[in-house]
Amino acid sequence: MKITINDVARAAGVSASTVSRVISDSPKISEKTKERVRKVIEELGYHPNAIARSLANQSSKTIGLILNTEAETLVRNPFFIQAMTGISQYAQEQGYNVMFAYNKSEDGDLDIAVRYVNSGSVDGIILFTSRTNDKCIDFLMKSNFPFSVIGRPDHTEGVLWVDNDNFQATYQVTNHLIMKGHKRIAFLGGPRDHNVSRDRFEGYKAAMTVHGYSIDRNLTFLEGSFSEEFGSKCMSEILSAHKNGAELPTAIVTSDDMQALGVLKAMRKMNVSDVAVTGFNNMPVSLYKNESFTSVDVNASQLGFCAAKLLIGRIEGIADLPAHYIVPAEIVEVEPLY
Repeated sequence: MKITINDVARAAGVSASTVSRVISDSPKISEKTKERVRKVIEELGYHPNAIARSLANQSSKTIGLILNTEAETLVRNPFFIQAMTGISQYAQEQGYNVMFAYNKSEDGDLDIAVRYVNSGSVDGIILFTSRTNDKCIDFLMKSNFPFSVIGRPDHTEGVLWVDNDNFQATYQVTNHLIMKGHKRIAFLGGPRDHNVSRDRFEGYKAAMTVHGYSIDRNLTFLEGSFSEEFGSKCMSEILSAHKNGAELPTAIVTSDDMQALGVLKAMRKMNVSDVAVTGFNNMPVSLYKNESFTSVDVNASQLGFCAAKLLIGRIEGIADLPAHYIVPAEIVEVEPLY
């Protein structure tokens, strides 16, 4: 038979409301009473109802994630899973649950944020992207609702955020190619309204400029998505132009490993193998099978862990909370499995 809060109250000789206050560690209850009630709870094996406990505390002990992606990409792109793993790890350590919703458009993200806030189902929100003039950030700031962002926002004042130094990481990976002798280097960007896309393009552009190399507009793709399809489309256009006499790039800097995978597949289809390819996120090598390339490990799990740490710290009212974390990124050489 299931043990109820009333069973605990009768056994401890207190009211059900007192049991509830003991569970929430209310300072209004004496330590002697708390000790007695906790002993009965342990003896009876009572497990407090999470919803009832949350109502008593006016807290859901849940954080909500808003992932700007579609279902297929969410499943295929390990960045999201790795970041969510880091979030879940810290949340569980602090006794919080995690719920998530995904959507591809900014207005859709805003609808999710409004629903989270108005429903009272979460104590705080983690946004998985930061856009130019971000509507979600603006809404959450005006609502004075706890949130953190994976990605550097336009205006950082009053915003908790975590990111890599995407400018520096892309500068380094482009410089890495240049040091290997590459001069004609293409670039594939992400969605133009994402700050990470702008930072990565600026890093690429700075490295090319420092070395005195020009940026070919025909090899620069800025209206992109972090998808295999976009990478394949861009590489197909490059190869088509090459058939008509255009010079091939000797290397391609992409903004995501999914883009890099699309580039590599298009190259394989056209029997092209002498173009170096770089990606971002350091996806599991098994997804590339027999491909060799360079990637930037953004430590996605650590990004998620830090985003959860910032958010839960704000929810819990922790003093001297840092405003942001910069997670180190690392260039890695991915070797073929066979």
